[in-house]
Amino acid sequence: MVQLLESDILTKEVLDWTGVHLFHFEGSSCSQKARVFMNLKGIEWESHPINLGTGENYSEYYLGINPRGLVPTLVQDGEVHIESNDILILLDDRFPENKLIPDGMENKMAELLRHEDDLHLDLRTITFRFTQPRGKEPRSRDTLQNYRDRGTGRVRGEKDAHKDVELKFWETAANVGITDDAVRVSAVRFKDTLNGLANQLERTRYLFGNDLTVLDIAWVIYVNRLVRCGYPLERLHPKVDEWFWPLRERPEFAQELNVSPALQKAVDENHAQQRREGKTLVDVAGL
Repeated sequence: MVQLLESDILTKEVLDWTGVHLFHFEGSSCSQKARVFMNLKGIEWESHPINLGTGENYSEYYLGINPRGLVPTLVQDGEVHIESNDILILLDDRFPENKLIPDGMENKMAELLRHEDDLHLDLRTITFRFTQPRGKEPRSRDTLQNYRDRGTGRVRGEKDAHKDVELKFWETAANVGITDDAVRVSAVRFKDTLNGLANQLERTRYLFGNDLTVLDIAWVIYVNRLVRCGYPLERLHPKVDEWFWPLRERPEFAQELNVSPALQKAVDENHAQQRREGKTLVDVAGL
């Protein structure tokens, strides 16, 4: 569990907050995962939106709460927790009604969720290449400088190497863009993983047996994003497709995953341009 120390935090006001507070962004996959989880659990929480599009996550205020500048961040009764999967495991324990992790399976679930988390930069690679116009700089140099300069840069009292990983990703995207080779590598990783999920779904109704768990929540979020980017789920992984859509259409999921008509129009126009150029995800990754 990644609970920050008081010395990691510069925005001290949150240490006095009571109840459950979530800093999140509407379109963030990790934020969506946390919100769907709390919908299913019936947890009451206070919303603190952070706009990643305007760089609000790199503000002095937010980096003073989460030195990584990522969302979501959970504040519960003055404790500050980062890392979305850790947040789910923590809240499932503290709010035991409607359990989404089987008793005694916490360590096994954490291990399985780490594999999902290991693919997060791959999801980001595909997202920024296939939902935004080519040539758009994902993060400006001024924004990244703010990220370097603000916050303590420490997690659990030590210099946070994760921040360097974030900076490397965005600097590479700014300097050379998200290349075809990067897309191919990420798409292969997802294809291999989804084949593994399909094998599991041949044996069980859900990804960790016959009851819905946090593992299903995590992968519905990822699969939803891949489908939005043009991944041919039904053709390549029909068993995963059969599992995905009934969950995606449940109100607890749909209210967090549906996008505005304006955003959907922009994505559709971008995909149409990619089809004209022969540069869809299917084309680039050879799917």
